[in-house]
Amino acid sequence: MTAIPSNLIPAIERETGTNPTHTILWMHGLGADGSDFVPFVEELELPPALHIRFLFPHAPTRPVSINRGMVMRAWYDFDIVDTGIGLHENVASLHASQRAIEALIANEKQRGVKPENIVLGGFSQGGAMALQTGLRYPEKLAGIIALSSYLPVPRMLAVEAHPANFSTPVFMAHGEIDHTIPMMFAEASRKQLRESGYIVEWHEYRMAHAVCQDEIADISKWLRRVLA
Repeated sequence: MTAIPSNLIPAIERETGTNPTHTILWMHGLGADGSDFVPFVEELELPPALHIRFLFPHAPTRPVSINRGMVMRAWYDFDIVDTGIGLHENVASLHASQRAIEALIANEKQRGVKPENIVLGGFSQGGAMALQTGLRYPEKLAGIIALSSYLPVPRMLAVEAHPANFSTPVFMAHGEIDHTIPMMFAEASRKQLRESGYIVEWHEYRMAHAVCQDEIADISKWLRRVLA
């Protein structure tokens, strides 16, 4: 295992085999860190024949408006303007994290993993970053996973989306009783993505802002298809 270069954001690495041919780059939610989803590696129970490098980067710390300026790990700053409008993201911080994730992808390419074998995924704010980065990335990716999440700055998608990932499969899932990121935000994102022509696999679970075992099983099935 090679250490992450110092010019990149720090990340936890786990590999399921020697000389990985695939990478799953997973972003944590607001206030957590990369260690939050490390147990995912074993819980997904992916085929041992797939040699996968899991990358769990740590978001930088910053004041977060929705939490009254409290400093915590966050991919970007945001607030709720109006429940009818949705979330308002600080675009400069969003783009900065997008560039940081793109740099990790570039590093994976240098290590021999093709973009078409890379999945971007995340939970909550991390899922938003997976959508933000993946839909704009200039080379075809294997897939995008957004759990308990939403599409940030939706008005910019048509302008910024790259055609390389128009056909990239997207897995979205949400809790029916999620009060942190209400279901209607995710449903609006799903609607926009599908109307824009993206292939979105959608799942709902009887849970709050969390991850459940049925969801993990569904992600595993989906990954087996997109990484085959």
